Amino acid sequence: MRRLALLLCAFAATFPAVGQRPATAHAAGKFSGQAAYDVTKQFIAAAPHRWVGSPDHTKAEAFIRSHFTAEAAKGNVEADPFTASTPAGQMAMKNFIVRYPGKKDGVIVIASHYETNYPLRDINFVGANDGGATSAFLIELGAYLRAHPPEGYSVWLVFDDGEEAIDSWSDRDSLYGTRHLAAKWSQDGTIKKIKAFMVVDMIGDKDLNIDRDSNSTPWMLDLLATAAKNTGHSAFVFKNSTAVMDDHLPFQRRGVPVLDIIDLDYGPPTSEHPEGGYHHTALDTLDKISPHSLQIAGDLVVEMIHLINQHG
Repeated sequence: MRRLALLLCAFAATFPAVGQRPATAHAAGKFSGQAAYDVTKQFIAAAPHRWVGSPDHTKAEAFIRSHFTAEAAKGNVEADPFTASTPAGQMAMKNFIVRYPGKKDGVIVIASHYETNYPLRDINFVGANDGGATSAFLIELGAYLRAHPPEGYSVWLVFDDGEEAIDSWSDRDSLYGTRHLAAKWSQDGTIKKIKAFMVVDMIGDKDLNIDRDSNSTPWMLDLLATAAKNTGHSAFVFKNSTAVMDDHLPFQRRGVPVLDIIDLDYGPPTSEHPEGGYHHTALDTLDKISPHSLQIAGDLVVEMIHLINQHG
């Protein structure tokens, strides 16, 4: 199973007073959930089966790069190729980093994996919610940041590769892209500049409820609660408590403040898929996600950027 999650009972979230703003004042209006949905549709049509080593994986790389030509022209797009040792042997993978320079010394990183699950390569698994919608989310967030350059910390978007297990989920067989990136940035000193590392994962779910992940940094969870209150989205966060193994862990283990923005409860649960019957099945299709959910996630992430700048 890709992630370990313990779904517990519902509880009332508490919202710290510091940093609260009225819902009418939040800065997320320019992010378009509809645009993110439209890009999701285009992405999974162009590269539906994006498992590592596939022709569609190469198409996914080209699709992502095609949306950041303006940033590439300024030297702000980095391809980060690496070779991962996996149960299937040495495999070539590639992260992409898109940078939006800010005016304060420090970086906020927002990441999502773009590949599809390798063990599901023989079924019609397109990962509309699991990798598709969040890749499109980052593309639309890039459009927002292009129009509204960061006034505080720089913002980096990371399209990471190899989040999924190649054989069976374990510490060694998972999170290849972020493990590589965390190690690389530790060696060259970049990691010291990171003020916050946020992951967006499975947030296109029509029935959106973002989990309270105990592997995330407590003050980041508090800020997410504040962001939800400020944007009028408190009903969509923290119904469930989880302990999620996801792309934030390699950075958490190196002391970076992290937040996993994830809705792990995806579809009616089954005995095989207690996290939800759409998760890691051919049912993870475009009709299971919505522009509304992507809008909520966009509002929250843009507000989180603001609050992290206040916090720092």
